[in-house]
Amino acid sequence: MFDGALLKDAKHIHFIGVGGSGMFPIVEILLAQGFQISGSDNNESDTLALERAMGVHVLPLGQRAENIAGADLIVYTAAIMDDNPELLAARQSGIPTVERAEVLGYLTAQYANCICVCGTHGKTTVTAMLTQMLLESGLDPTAVIGGKLPLIGGNGRSGKSDLMVCEACEFADHFLQLSPDVAVILNVDADHLEYFGSLENIIHSFHRFAEMTSRTLIVNGSDPNTMQAIEGIPGKEVITFGWEEACDYAPANLRHEGGVVSSFDLRCHGRTLTRLTLNIPGRHNILNAVAACAAAIHAGVPVTALAEFLGHFHGAGRRFEVLGKVRGVTIADDYAHHPAEIAATLKAAKELDFRRIWAVFQPFTYSRTQLLMDDFAAALSIADQVVMSEIMGAREKNTYGVHTGQLAEKIPGSVWFPAFPEIAAYVMEHAQEGDLVITLGCGDVYKCAKIMLCQ
Repeated sequence: MFDGALLKDAKHIHFIGVGGSGMFPIVEILLAQGFQISGSDNNESDTLALERAMGVHVLPLGQRAENIAGADLIVYTAAIMDDNPELLAARQSGIPTVERAEVLGYLTAQYANCICVCGTHGKTTVTAMLTQMLLESGLDPTAVIGGKLPLIGGNGRSGKSDLMVCEACEFADHFLQLSPDVAVILNVDADHLEYFGSLENIIHSFHRFAEMTSRTLIVNGSDPNTMQAIEGIPGKEVITFGWEEACDYAPANLRHEGGVVSSFDLRCHGRTLTRLTLNIPGRHNILNAVAACAAAIHAGVPVTALAEFLGHFHGAGRRFEVLGKVRGVTIADDYAHHPAEIAATLKAAKELDFRRIWAVFQPFTYSRTQLLMDDFAAALSIADQVVMSEIMGAREKNTYGVHTGQLAEKIPGSVWFPAFPEIAAYVMEHAQEGDLVITLGCGDVYKCAKIMLCQ
C-alpha cells in the first residue's frame, strides 16, 4: 500500500513512461496540486505533446539513469521492466519508487464520493460519458479517463468538489488499490489470462472489488458473470442496469438512424424517465449509456437534463473515432484489443453505410494473442479485409513463440506486414472510395491511421 507521506514530502515527482494514457490524468491532478513534474518515454505521442503544453518537463526520448536527477519520488507503469535504467538508478539511489496504480489508489481515497467504473469492456466510454454529464450539470468532478474526452481536451482533470470519477482497470488487480464509494461494474469477461489464469479468478477479483466499495454497486444485471461477482456481499445498495425490464434501469423502444444515431427510452422500474439520443454507433454503447445514466442520476444529475448532456457526447478518443477521409476512403481508429471489443466495433461498423470494412489490427501482448487466438480470428473475420502488424509485446517477452503470421493463417484473405508504412501503403493502394478503414488496438496503431491520412 502506498505511503501517502511520500507524496506529502515530495516536491519533484518523476514519471517513467509519462506518455501512457494511465499516467496522464495522474500527472494533471498532481500538477494542479502544485508538484513539479518531469517524465520520460521511449515513443513520441500526442499525450507527450499535451503534457509539454501543461508544463511537464518531458525529457528527450529514451530512458537514462540521469533522467531521475533531482526527483523526490519516482512513479512507473506496469509496462516498465525491472531492468529499466531509470528504475534501477532510483532503487540504487534510495529514491522512493511506486507503481502508478498505488498513486491512483491514494488519490481516490482523498475524495468523499469516488465513482469507480470497472469492467472488461466499455470502461473508457462510460467514464467519459459520466464525466461529461457530471461536468455539464455543474458538479465539477475530478476525472481519470482511459481516453481523451473532447470536452476537457484530455483524459483527466482536477476538480474542486469532493466528487471523483475514475476508470478502474482490473489488469494485475490494479483496481484493488482504489477506494471506491460507488462501483459501476459493466461486465466481466476472460482477459489478462496471463495473470488471472481463469475466468473464475477474474470473477473473484471483481468480487473483492465490489466488497471494497463503501456504499453502492451499479451493476450489469444482464451479465451472469457480473451477477456472480457480487453474490454474497451484504450491506451495499445494489442498482442494476441491463436489457431486461426486470433491471432497475433498461432501454426500451430502440430506434436506429443510419447506424450511427440511436434513440431509446430510459426506463426505471418499468417507468419511462426520458427519451435519449446516442451519437455513437453500436448496440453495446446503448447499454453503456444506460449504465452512465444510472450512475449520473445516483450522483445527482437531474433526469430532465440527461437527454441534453448525453446528446453532447460524441465519443471518447480512440473509441470509433473518425479521423478523416482520403480519396473517398474514411479513416477511423478504435482502442479495441480484446476479441469481444473487436467484434462489437466491427459489427457496429457493418451497420454503417460503407462499401467495405477494413480492419487494421495491431495485436497487443504475446500472451493475449496466443491464449485468445481463435477468438481473435473469429472477431476479425467480421471485417471484409484484414491487415495486421507484428505483435506489440509491451511489457512481455515472447516466451510463447507466437507471431502474427499464425493468426493470419486463421483469417482467410488476411495479410500482415512488420511496419506501419508498409501497412498504410498496402491499404491505401487497395481501398476504394466508400470504404471504411479502422485501425484497432491499444498500442500505437493510431500512428498507422495518421500515415494513411497523409497518403
